[in-house]
Amino acid sequence: MRAGVVVAAQPGVEDLAVRAEELGLHSFWVNDTPMVHGDPFVALSLCAKATGRIRLGIGVTSPALRSAPAAASGLASLNALAPGRIICGVGTGNTARRTLGMRPTTAARLENFTVALQDLCAGRSTEYREGGRVRDIRFLHAGAHVNTADPIEFVVAALLGPKAAAVAGRRGTGLVSFGLLDPTAWHALHDTRRHAAQGTPRDPDSHTDSYVVTSLHLLDEDEDPHGDAARDATGHLVLSLLAFAADTAADSPAFAEQLGPEEREAVRRLLDRRGTTATAPDRHTKLYPNYLGRIAPQDRDLVLPSLMNTLALVGTRDDLLARITTLEQAGVDELLIQPVIDPPTEMALLAKLLT
Repeated sequence: MRAGVVVAAQPGVEDLAVRAEELGLHSFWVNDTPMVHGDPFVALSLCAKATGRIRLGIGVTSPALRSAPAAASGLASLNALAPGRIICGVGTGNTARRTLGMRPTTAARLENFTVALQDLCAGRSTEYREGGRVRDIRFLHAGAHVNTADPIEFVVAALLGPKAAAVAGRRGTGLVSFGLLDPTAWHALHDTRRHAAQGTPRDPDSHTDSYVVTSLHLLDEDEDPHGDAARDATGHLVLSLLAFAADTAADSPAFAEQLGPEEREAVRRLLDRRGTTATAPDRHTKLYPNYLGRIAPQDRDLVLPSLMNTLALVGTRDDLLARITTLEQAGVDELLIQPVIDPPTEMALLAKLLT
């Protein structure tokens, strides 16, 4: 299986990209969460100039964040700096919208956005709509300005729901998911994608890449798999899930209702600890600061073993390789880690494990 890394945009991100390339990693992604992290297009511009081989990904953008012309311009500009090395993840903007106190957009709008980006980034015209006004648009200047000749890879962000996977099938894109380490779930996503591709000009059996974002902690001999070190390495993923459950408990309770009693109690404690409630209109300002950043020691008790095992890879070398193999057999092509403790060391561990 291939290996890659996902980071937040910040000064010095290009140094991490250079190190990832030196380690032989396949891709380097930057989050698109505007009110929490820096801008991925700015960050990846620096990475594009500092590297020469590694693929560079936006993980992920959304029509709820950017218009298609603006996003296409950014992507095609990156493609001019790093020809043929750009990956664009697209999604409904679940986290990026919720950090604004808003709901994500619809699968239909996501599909229209994906169509527009695919067309524009390939140099084709596309339909652009604002209210009742519809126009065909295209890049009016190419050449040195933007690169529409070299292909850009598109992947749709999907978790367990079938709608995003169906968009991927109809549009011929790959898939990317966050913390989805269940091989059965991956088989279901790929089946949905393949079924949706039937009846389209796309070959339902053609291969497109699948990526999963997780975290990785290699246990030392006799180390507690649920000790402080393991919780610190995986806690950002666990707290992101708890924050999502807390944020959606009132208006979209289906997700929280799937959690067990211990997990629901952790959600309650998180709300209390952040000084908010599941119905407070400003809860997003309390739940999402430091989103996907290193957790505070006082929050380690919220990092439940059940959620660590669900979202992250923790174990001995043999344990990790066994779980990675099952994911590969389920159709996952690339393992992306989101390091928070010591990114260079964590990237080196991933490279040693998989490359």
